[in-house]
Amino acid sequence: MGIFSNSEKLLNLKDLLHYELRDLYSGETQLIEALPKMAEAASDPQLKQAFQDHLNETRAQRERLDKIGSMLEIDMKGEKCEAMAGLIKEGQEIIKSKSTPEIKDAGLIGAAQRVEHYEIAGYGTANNFARQLGLTEVSEIISQIEEEEKMADDKLNRLAKEGINEKAKTAGVNH
Repeated sequence: MGIFSNSEKLLNLKDLLHYELRDLYSGETQLIEALPKMAEAASDPQLKQAFQDHLNETRAQRERLDKIGSMLEIDMKGEKCEAMAGLIKEGQEIIKSKSTPEIKDAGLIGAAQRVEHYEIAGYGTANNFARQLGLTEVSEIISQIEEEEKMADDKLNRLAKEGINEKAKTAGVNH
């Protein structure tokens, strides 16, 4: 099932904005459950900390989405973002895999970056809709969250490039 019940229609840009916001809210909610598991599975201390930091940030992002929901008088709850569920499932497969800690860390970064890229796309879309509708305050809040997602992606990329992928490459040589 998607974000909408079968009877709900997308009649205008406002409906699309509400659709995007509900999708993002569902995604953040699912991520709040997934990030502690990713942090626990990570062996690299910096990666573990990155997941823990992003969990706190994700909780704050969901609170800001709640604020937007109140501002726009929309219910943010009730539906499940299937795309995020799929991305999280892929991350869980990495967690359950029989691999070295180094390989698992590299895989967790890849899974987390796919999540970040999905969120960046969603927030960018919602921000464009909000701006087009003249919802300046909503747009500013969404822009802040979008920037946080970009910074989280950059941090994961840096961790991968500055050592985790090299450790994974070396670990793979021995097997």
